[in-house]
Amino acid sequence: MTPHDTAVLRVAGRPVGRYVTRPELPARLSPRPYLHPVTTLAGTAVTELSPADHTHHLGVGVAVPDVEGSNFWGGRTYVRDQGPTELDNHGAQRHTVFQRCDPEGFVEELRWVAAGSELLRERRTVAVTELTDAAWTLDFTFSLTNVTSGPLSIGSPATNGRPGAAYGGFFWRARKESSAPDVFTPDAEGEEAVHGRRADWLALVGSGWTLVFAGATDRTRQDPWFVRTAEYPGVGSCLAHDERLPIEPGDAVVRRVVTVVADGRLDRDAACALVREAVSA
Repeated sequence: MTPHDTAVLRVAGRPVGRYVTRPELPARLSPRPYLHPVTTLAGTAVTELSPADHTHHLGVGVAVPDVEGSNFWGGRTYVRDQGPTELDNHGAQRHTVFQRCDPEGFVEELRWVAAGSELLRERRTVAVTELTDAAWTLDFTFSLTNVTSGPLSIGSPATNGRPGAAYGGFFWRARKESSAPDVFTPDAEGEEAVHGRRADWLALVGSGWTLVFAGATDRTRQDPWFVRTAEYPGVGSCLAHDERLPIEPGDAVVRRVVTVVADGRLDRDAACALVREAVSA
């Protein structure tokens, strides 16, 4: 895997994330730009790239398993009444141009292409900001516009018949350690209690790091969280949880997720205080 055209994000002069725009990946992984490694201000990595358990997990980015039948997530496709199935239906997200790119963030245009046709055009805006001497924020907004002549819809394994698997959208593959991370929201704790549920914010706490995710718009906060801790550490915001998400020609789906990246193990009060400051800023 040879990455090309990388951008390095910095907070207070320290590198905290590398953005790869044109990775050389096999089609089965649904090639797409990603952030990896992402680190705390002390330098602890909090992402993984193509881990053995899920080689199609690529750090931080946007991945969708079903755009009108095309797989922009990678790996197998869940087929109703059949289960996970290897299909030749993988799409790719292609970097077009940076409208702005500097150490504090970037604005990017991408084309979502499958079977030789462009389905979606994306505008992605990413910004990094220092919060404290031990925490910073990653502000990630994406807008997906249907550029075809007909309606499209976004689905997930859940909408295709697999209960509890409504992944697809913003996704963060976190660092895997010897023990599973803790996870909690303002009023619930543990994978079973928070997975598939809505919450203003959700914290994932590892051995010496904490990630606090928050929907930063009313529409984003309506999306339930997809959470894994026992099998692997990953958090996403679900675009298609209970039913497929339609997009008419020329219409756009817009979501914004703000993530606090902190050194240390934050408790509920500390996580809440930081994420409130991050979202309000």
